[in-house]
This record gives sequence, C-alpha cells and structure tokens, in this order.
Amino acid sequence: MVTIRLARGGAKKRPFYHLIVTNSRNPRDGRFVERIGFFNPVAAGAEVKLSVNQERANYWLSQGAQPSERVAQLLKEAAQAAA
Repeated sequence: MVTIRLARGGAKKRPFYHLIVTNSRNPRDGRFVERIGFFNPVAAGAEVKLSVNQERANYWLSQGAQPSERVAQLLKEAAQAAA
C-alpha cells in the first residue's frame, strides 16, 4: 500500500521531517516515491514550519495513498493556512 508519512532528518535534538510518498513496507528513512513537503517542529522566528505541495498531496490521496495520523493533521493544517 502507498502511504504518505514523515521521514526524519535533521540533527540530534533538532528534528526536521520530510513528507514523503512511499510503499508502506519501506523503512521510515528509506526509499520513497516522491517528496511532497516538509515539517519543521522547532521552527523559530521567520523560519517556515510547514510546507506542503497541496496539488501533489491531493493527487496521491486521489490515487488511494493513505496518510499517517500525523500527516493527516498536517495536511488539514496546511489546507486551513492556504484558505
């Protein structure tokens, strides 16, 4: 099954996540199909906290991709910010 989930990056104690489309059997930080955005939970000041390519996210959701719980929240948050 194709899923949309977070892949962790960044340094120790400074997490940074990419929103990726991947096969659910692949490891968290392993191979992915497409990178559709990022999430920076420790953003401060003028740094961007969340960036999502809504067009690609909607495409993958229409193709049957299942978002993880956290990604579903982030997509909802991004849609509200865009509106």
